[in-house]
Amino acid sequence: MEKISLKAVSPETRKIIKKQVISMLKKHMNHQEIADIIGISKPAVDKIACAYKKEGTECLKEKKRGRKSGEKRQLTSAQEKEIRNILIDRTPDQMKLGFMLWTRAAVCQLVQEKCGIIITLRNMSEYMKRWGMTCQRPTKKAYFQDNVKWNIFMHETYPSIVKQAKKEDAVILWGDETGINNQAYHIKGFVPKGQALTVPSFSKTEKINMISAINNQGSYYFLCYEENMTQQRFIDFIRRLVKDTGRKVLFIVDSLKVHHGKIVAEWLSEHKDEIELFFTLPYPPEINPDEY
Repeated sequence: MEKISLKAVSPETRKIIKKQVISMLKKHMNHQEIADIIGISKPAVDKIACAYKKEGTECLKEKKRGRKSGEKRQLTSAQEKEIRNILIDRTPDQMKLGFMLWTRAAVCQLVQEKCGIIITLRNMSEYMKRWGMTCQRPTKKAYFQDNVKWNIFMHETYPSIVKQAKKEDAVILWGDETGINNQAYHIKGFVPKGQALTVPSFSKTEKINMISAINNQGSYYFLCYEENMTQQRFIDFIRRLVKDTGRKVLFIVDSLKVHHGKIVAEWLSEHKDEIELFFTLPYPPEINPDEY
């Protein structure tokens, strides 16, 4: 007969079994006999008997299982407090670390230098969570957006592009233009909840523009330029795109005026076997992977 495991049963069932064991112990029955009657192991009966002898009926109450709070942590409470205070009051460069913002790697290095303890990134994530530190990056969603047109694009237009790509063995690419400068915007780092994240800014802004394309698997292509985007520059990029992919390109871009220009349209009509343009809605950053 298979023995019942006290760990595998519900707390209510476990309490009933313990009561049965205690009742039989009061009748001076031996442990093996009790185990055979109830269907549990003799060591389980021994354990209940020992607990009853020490605690009385208190042993019937369920005790919290698992580690006690703070048990087997690599850092002491004092060390945790010291590190957390540094994260709140100082920046990594002030601590002479090779980081500008607090990341898990930066905190691991801080702990190693201050406490002589090596902590893995995974364990550091648990410490950061315990200390009330959050790390977030905002998601983009357009404020002005036509939900009807958005649904049409997602459920009709885009599926038809996918179907065409399969039929013509073409590659689908998403495109976008952006400006890159020496001011940090979309960076992230750990700070206490409710506290703003600040970074040094440069008084003189250096800027360069970029047009890029990315497919659904994450492969990307880009071209940097200093002046504004023009129709000729856009044509130069898509010509290079066709050459690099070696396949017909179905290129999804936004409704920038340059993309609809007369010169671009004429060039596309002459190369329709190599590339086709498709246009997203005016405000759809969350559906274009190249926005990220």
